[in-house]
Amino acid sequence: MPTSTIKADSNKIRIDKWLWAARFFKTRTLAADAVECGKVLLNEVRVKPAKSLAMGDRLSIRLGPYQFIVEVLQLSDKRGGAPQAQKMYSETEASRLRREEIAIQLKASASTQVGRPTKKDRRDLDKIKSGVW
Repeated sequence: MPTSTIKADSNKIRIDKWLWAARFFKTRTLAADAVECGKVLLNEVRVKPAKSLAMGDRLSIRLGPYQFIVEVLQLSDKRGGAPQAQKMYSETEASRLRREEIAIQLKASASTQVGRPTKKDRRDLDKIKSGVW
């Protein structure tokens, strides 16, 4: 009895698998959830996780405060190392500059004090509140 094998189209892959293989998300479930919630747009359109992705497609990926705008260069459903994953896409220059700008803003706005104030800090605050400072 001959068995027929269904061969997948080699130049198309599910968007959630590609996002996982390109190391944008740690798990395929996280990638699928992001696509489902609208954090990933394919050619400026909201899609479902099972949507096929082709080479040359443009993705907009929102991760926290950052947004990546990338063009798909290679298709793979195998997760490899970071250098291999970076060859799967090319990020636009505007996207990269915007991410760097946001990173600088976040670093500048970060508080230098971590945790509870020290005894000296509390004394200084008391002086300021009482008007002695």
